[in-house]
Amino acid sequence: MIVKPKQLLLVLFAWVSLFGALNPVFSQTWTNTSAPYGLWSSIASSADGSKLVACQVEPDIAGIYTSTNSGTTWTSNNVVTDRQQWLSIASSADGTKLAAVAGMGQIYTSTNAGATWVSNSPSMGWWNSVASSADGTKLVAVASSNLIYTSTDTGATWTSNTTVMDTQSWHFVASSADGSKLAIAAYQGMIYLSTNSGTTWTTAVSVPSTNWEAIVSSADGTRLAAIAQSGLVYTSPDSGTTWVSNSLPAGQWTSIASSADGSKLVAAACNDSSGGAGWIYVSTNSGTTWTLNASGNNYWGFVASSADGSELVGLFGSGVSDGAVIVLYGGIYASQTTPSPQLNLTPSGSNLTATWIIPSTNFVLQQNLDLTTTDWTNVTNPPALNLTNLQDKVVLSSTNGSGFYRLKTP
Repeated sequence: MIVKPKQLLLVLFAWVSLFGALNPVFSQTWTNTSAPYGLWSSIASSADGSKLVACQVEPDIAGIYTSTNSGTTWTSNNVVTDRQQWLSIASSADGTKLAAVAGMGQIYTSTNAGATWVSNSPSMGWWNSVASSADGTKLVAVASSNLIYTSTDTGATWTSNTTVMDTQSWHFVASSADGSKLAIAAYQGMIYLSTNSGTTWTTAVSVPSTNWEAIVSSADGTRLAAIAQSGLVYTSPDSGTTWVSNSLPAGQWTSIASSADGSKLVAAACNDSSGGAGWIYVSTNSGTTWTLNASGNNYWGFVASSADGSELVGLFGSGVSDGAVIVLYGGIYASQTTPSPQLNLTPSGSNLTATWIIPSTNFVLQQNLDLTTTDWTNVTNPPALNLTNLQDKVVLSSTNGSGFYRLKTP
């Protein structure tokens, strides 16, 4: 099918009119998973939300757990011989390649979803955060002692990229899906950016020096969001060139997570300004406005999101530690809403390319040549995963002069 501009608009309009964009995130509920109670510090998710990995700081117990069914069941994968105080964990898009860092410890990696672990850590340090590219080959880890290390071979070798002149206590790091665009935030410091996988760094302008708790990036690295413990939030639509400020209620905010396109954000607080219960706030417009999503008698810690922003996981409990590192004694909670992926159709030569963000629920692409009928049929071309933007892609061959496409659950 050769799609001319007018025909493309018709195809898009037909899909949108049948499956209008939903905004289900505000109706989310959170349920406790079967993960054991412990001193949880960090959690990461695969792109589709099915594979989860979480870590604990207690060195005397099994500190790394994985799930292959969105948290329904968990398996202890702490096969590392020396016990570590795990502070941060990262996952590839498919959940097979993992990286974990420890306070006053080392960096460990796994290429088999946590079944076995190896360490090729560059040096001992108080490692606070680690981030991974979508394919799991490029890693970046930061420590409170101004250490920045990167790897391009899944942690087999590491390179020091600590070229920032002023000493910073690095607290959190984020990476684009291809690993080229990086952002690091300091606790009681600044935000720094790199567009060449950490070779060089520049200071983010228009953002203050404050107690930055977390920073996240969209898959393509263009949309950034950073949150301070006070609830101060800064977002950037252009890879950190310009920033916009908005605030959440005063409290001790712990983390922020983003969908692949950067439109959906979720922020967590361990307590309010009076020291009471914590919150979950969500945004569906890249942080322009926020809505209260959840609260409770205990505290919220680290949160993670699937690529489409419809499956969220968070640490919920009590026993907040002092200082920059937030650790909760409690469980792992999950929230799942029905995704409504946006189908994008663009001309590709004489063909048509259909793309959509990896959904947290299975969808199939269907076609119909005549909307006066109900003859929707599945497109047999298997989707290919684009690791630069975490989107599924199907190239549709030209067969007819017009047609209609939709995404539907099987």
